[in-house]
Amino acid sequence: MVDPVIVGVDGSGRSLRALVWAASDAARRECPLLIAHVLPAWEFDFPFFPPGRSQGLSRRGAEILAEAVAIAKESHPGLEVESDQVSGSPAEVLRAATERACCMVLGARGEGGLGNLLMGSVSLQVAGHAACPVVVVGEIATGHGRVLVGTDSSEHSTAALEFAFEEASLRGVRVHSLRAWSMPTKPEPSEDGPGPDEVEAEQRRQLDDQLAPLRHRYPDVEIETTLVRGKPVTELVRASDRADLAVVGSRGKGGFHGLALGSVSHGLLHYGICPVAVERPPQPRHTPSA
Repeated sequence: MVDPVIVGVDGSGRSLRALVWAASDAARRECPLLIAHVLPAWEFDFPFFPPGRSQGLSRRGAEILAEAVAIAKESHPGLEVESDQVSGSPAEVLRAATERACCMVLGARGEGGLGNLLMGSVSLQVAGHAACPVVVVGEIATGHGRVLVGTDSSEHSTAALEFAFEEASLRGVRVHSLRAWSMPTKPEPSEDGPGPDEVEAEQRRQLDDQLAPLRHRYPDVEIETTLVRGKPVTELVRASDRADLAVVGSRGKGGFHGLALGSVSHGLLHYGICPVAVERPPQPRHTPSA
């Protein structure tokens, strides 16, 4: 069975944009689209919850799903579309759903939470713990002809490159691989260390080594590389203005291993101009017990 693209919807404008993005991605992948709506379980457990309110939320959820299914089928005739409504914690339900998805797509912020937050807590939690790539859609970007990917030498970066090349191949566009670097800190101020030219040359070598197997596997994908001295999140946010999709690993080389999301992925999710995909190295998937 082919894993579906799963998209979470809640009736908000941002989730509608996520739906449009997900339907297009499923059509490109020639896989099913599963549209999910989560009814927050805590609302039903609240002691002063008005009688009949739960049934009203369920009916509204069914309406949201019906509208979303109609939009997906109208925009992509022939696309296999299914829907599902589940009660529970939105972050936990959607995170669990990534176990059976090839890609999870979410809006940058939904109907829940404080309106002044740039990034919804559900999107952040799912992106940090997912078993598949998670794409967070704020605004849909098209026409730039490139998938941007941030790289370093980490395992997370390698996973991000894999997803970026896959998406670029499906779209028929180029990959823009961006690596930002800085001078290493000297153990002692008086000690000599490598100069900027040496550091940049080593960064170039590492980038070329990282790209070599993907050049071989995706000969149809044109590669654009940028090596820049600067802060990764700043350079990636700036470059996201010229990309249809930005891809980043959940954590980089400098991240604290206890954190689900590193500063670069967190910053790009908050401030990226285009949809942002967060990829983690392959995770063991839980299989239901017999």
